[in-house]
Amino acid sequence: MFYRRKYYNVKNEFVETFNNHFNKTNLPNQLKHGARFIGRWMKDNGDGTTEIFAIWEYDSYEDYVEIEKNVRADKEHVQRVVEWYEQNGGREFVLTELILEVRNEVLLSTVD
Repeated sequence: MFYRRKYYNVKNEFVETFNNHFNKTNLPNQLKHGARFIGRWMKDNGDGTTEIFAIWEYDSYEDYVEIEKNVRADKEHVQRVVEWYEQNGGREFVLTELILEVRNEVLLSTVD
């Protein structure tokens, strides 16, 4: 199995918009293409930002790469994402002023 954690640090005023986008746009598209969703959580950092992260499971790293390729090739999904960025001030604005950090991390098991 291959696991990844997608991590975001988001300004608090953008959390609701960001979570709605995940639930309505990103989650359905990931599932459509075969990603397995473990869960998604958030934690207020107490400084005007919130940490939000999701954990995903795949059969292998190669399956992850193939699923991501298919997600990014889904033209209807890509258009929805472009429109979402535009509705929220543009991609550059969102990624510099509202979403302050993004990490895509491999998770390694400590259990034999």
